[in-house]
Amino acid sequence: MQRNTTPKTGIVFCLIMILGIFAVQGWAQGTSGAAPSPDDSLTLDGSDDSATPQSTNTQQKTVLDTIKDGGTVGVLIGLLSMVAIGFIVEHFLTIRKSVLMPEGVAYELEEMIAQGRVDEALEVCKNPEYQSLLTYVVQAGLERFRGAEFGFAEYKAAVEEAGEDQTARLYRKTEVLGLIGSIAPMLGLTGTVLGMIKAFNTIAASGGTPKPEDLAGAIGQALVTTLLGLVVAIPAMVAYSYFGNRIDSLVAEVGKRVEQILTPLGRRR
Repeated sequence: MQRNTTPKTGIVFCLIMILGIFAVQGWAQGTSGAAPSPDDSLTLDGSDDSATPQSTNTQQKTVLDTIKDGGTVGVLIGLLSMVAIGFIVEHFLTIRKSVLMPEGVAYELEEMIAQGRVDEALEVCKNPEYQSLLTYVVQAGLERFRGAEFGFAEYKAAVEEAGEDQTARLYRKTEVLGLIGSIAPMLGLTGTVLGMIKAFNTIAASGGTPKPEDLAGAIGQALVTTLLGLVVAIPAMVAYSYFGNRIDSLVAEVGKRVEQILTPLGRRR
């Protein structure tokens, strides 16, 4: 049974997910950076606490600062996130029905083949302006039909071979997202291990009694890289699964349309 995927629904879902991640991060930064105003606090003896100078201006960290805290591993994960975003945008633009199966071209080819204008249909398929999954598969069937002695009986095999080849190419395009989804957590774990090694080295250098501020940097790196790895991997794996299902649906639809277009060839002897 053909599975239906709605491109607009997938786009909205990914946008909501990305906005949600940044919203949670912004909320966390806001709550961690917030401090009670000294003007509103009183000491136990009733005196105004603002009389004593206190340093309450803590600088909030940005996303870039968080990535920098992760060190080299954090930068690598940040680069992976940009690559993943680029591929997701590219897939949304190219893996869709209007690109893989232009309805205007499909209708034109159907009319030409029904009228016996096979050569003209071949010219349309070879035109770079009309290149798509549909025209590639139809071209393979028409070339086999014109070139083989029993082309009317052999064109279906050519169509199946071309369809499998193009489907494999579409799947290979999405494998980058799957790879990023697998590598990002591993890089995060690597950063965690490096951070813990730094922390233990600090403990050893201090004679076993390190100050908390001496360990904060190493432990922070360990936690930040783990977080960055998960933040990149989860959306990448979701997108990888979504585009895989989308390819399944579109390829099945293209196959039915190609069969409908080339049906008149089977009646010709």
